[in-house]
Amino acid sequence: MALSRWDPFRDLMTIQNELNRLFGRTYGSGEAAAGTSTGGAWVPPLDVFETKERFVIVVELAGVEPGSVDLSVEDGVLTVSGERPFYGDVSEESFHRVERRFGPFVRTLSLPKTADAESIEASFDKGVLSISVPKVEEAKPKRITIKAAG
Repeated sequence: MALSRWDPFRDLMTIQNELNRLFGRTYGSGEAAAGTSTGGAWVPPLDVFETKERFVIVVELAGVEPGSVDLSVEDGVLTVSGERPFYGDVSEESFHRVERRFGPFVRTLSLPKTADAESIEASFDKGVLSISVPKVEEAKPKRITIKAAG
């Protein structure tokens, strides 16, 4: 029997993919599973990986200005939200095809107990948001000395 390491993000992504597939079947042509949904709302794709020192979340936000992205942590939940505006200088009637989604977005991820939410760092480069979540130092057992009476 092979042992595999438990990955909380894998479980969350599996649940999210199943929900996206369910809603895609119910409300549209399955676009939700591809990172978009009908009605202009969209869900930016992301990758999550782990190193010895940290968890790293990479969110694809092409066309989104860094100032319009909000990153917050509350009760162990990391939230990335913002908005990708539609083209302001081109009228909608001028388009022959619009495949990219526009409008507000929100992505949430539950952080594992080993994440240090107080030391999260983020950077934005070429339409990609990189979030670095350091791990807390593992709790080490503390040896307690017993003093003899008398």
